[in-house]
Amino acid sequence: MILNRAKARELETAQIGAEIEGRSLWADARIRFFRNKAAVGGLIILILVGLFAAFGQHMTPWSNEEVDWGVLGQVDTMGRPSFESKHYFGTDDLGRDLFARTVQGTQISLMVGLIGALIAVVVGTVYGATAGYYGGRIDNVMMRIVDVMLSIPYMFVLILLLVIFGRSVLMLFVGIGLISWLDMARIARGQTLSIKNKEFVEAAHAIGVRPSTIIRRHIVPNLLGVVIVYATLLVPTMIIFESFISFLGLGVQEPATSWGALISEGAKQMQYGTLWMLLYPLFFFVITLFAFFFVGDGLRDALDPKDR
Repeated sequence: MILNRAKARELETAQIGAEIEGRSLWADARIRFFRNKAAVGGLIILILVGLFAAFGQHMTPWSNEEVDWGVLGQVDTMGRPSFESKHYFGTDDLGRDLFARTVQGTQISLMVGLIGALIAVVVGTVYGATAGYYGGRIDNVMMRIVDVMLSIPYMFVLILLLVIFGRSVLMLFVGIGLISWLDMARIARGQTLSIKNKEFVEAAHAIGVRPSTIIRRHIVPNLLGVVIVYATLLVPTMIIFESFISFLGLGVQEPATSWGALISEGAKQMQYGTLWMLLYPLFFFVITLFAFFFVGDGLRDALDPKDR
């Protein structure tokens, strides 16, 4: 009896030890993330918004460009949400289905946010890691370039580019990509300064591994935690920039639309009592921003070295 209890305790201890040894940093981070109810809720909202953007067009017979002339002929109920006419969000002042236009606006705003953040993260991480690893004069020159570019009024340059070269999604990407990577470069450079003195980096350097290989295989992978957290916080920033530009009328051109353009159109029609034109795109805009912020905070807490 005593021997059986002793063996059971040994097996239990061995199992616990195996579980502890088998849990990596990412496994611990995943467990902590899913314990954060706000972060999980934000993740669920982002998934639902993504599904709305991907499959929302299949839920309505109307396209974003099609005009319902029958709605324009109604005086009292013109443009109001109706399941009979399958205008679930109503129509805009030109008789176009607001549900379909909200789907398209969600697609474009998310695309600008995600692609803009991806460009910023990739360029900023590589640039900052390179500057931080080489150090010395190379670091000084590269970071002074960043400081000079940060001193340029970003919104003025973006508006100027859109006015000179025309309004398009491509110019939005170019304008946002010109300066959005600068903060990421400074963050990556600061992290690299602390990582490059680690034993595994010095060992790789001692055996003759090329600096570019060290940056790619040793520096950048160890920046992933910071990069992922910053990317989730950068996406809503990109969406806000695009929405602000579109709200001013300098964003995507008709018949394409985005959240900012829809909110601008809805704000102009508020005096006529057509609140649905403002509330629906504004709802998706707000919940998406909050969801990204909640997910970013959850990832930051999950990957915080102090909580490991």
